[in-house]
Amino acid sequence: MQDRADAEETQPLRADAKRNRDALLEAALAIFTAEGVDAPIKDIADEAGVGVGTFYRRFPTRADLIVAVYHHEVDRCAAAAATLAAQYPPFEALAHWIDRFLDLVVTKRGLATALHSEAPAYAELRADFEARLVPPLKGLMDAAHGEVRADVSAAELWRAVGLLCAPATPENFSEARRMVSVLVNGLRFGAV
Repeated sequence: MQDRADAEETQPLRADAKRNRDALLEAALAIFTAEGVDAPIKDIADEAGVGVGTFYRRFPTRADLIVAVYHHEVDRCAAAAATLAAQYPPFEALAHWIDRFLDLVVTKRGLATALHSEAPAYAELRADFEARLVPPLKGLMDAAHGEVRADVSAAELWRAVGLLCAPATPENFSEARRMVSVLVNGLRFGAV
């Protein structure tokens, strides 16, 4: 699994192979969100418009696919920080990014469960999740300096949001989102 991922990082994919890979990632994300990570591989391949053989050339195991979808979504979430910072005033950008992060954490049905399993394929992803998302959060908090409390670090906020969302399911997501909103708005209390 790791050797293939390393090879893809060092050797660029042909245009058609990249198109197939991107289509598989998008299809998997949509199906994982709707049905969970145990959805049939054939359904994902059909949705992407490729054969099952193409699927297995790109992702030899289900774990490979889950890891790739995870990285794809985390990259999107991290990149959203710069986009939101350019579109909104600092505190609004921070609040919108937290909403984007919530979408990643709660609505990607089954990804969180897979990431918290004991499977070796997912072991390093938990630390990677924080390492890739705390820096953009810190950038947004730094930009909102004076509007948010200075005694709360990005890592603390990230963990607090995660803890509020840990018991959430798609059915009670609105409650988790509301409590996170209370937390984020509370950052303004005592801001200097």
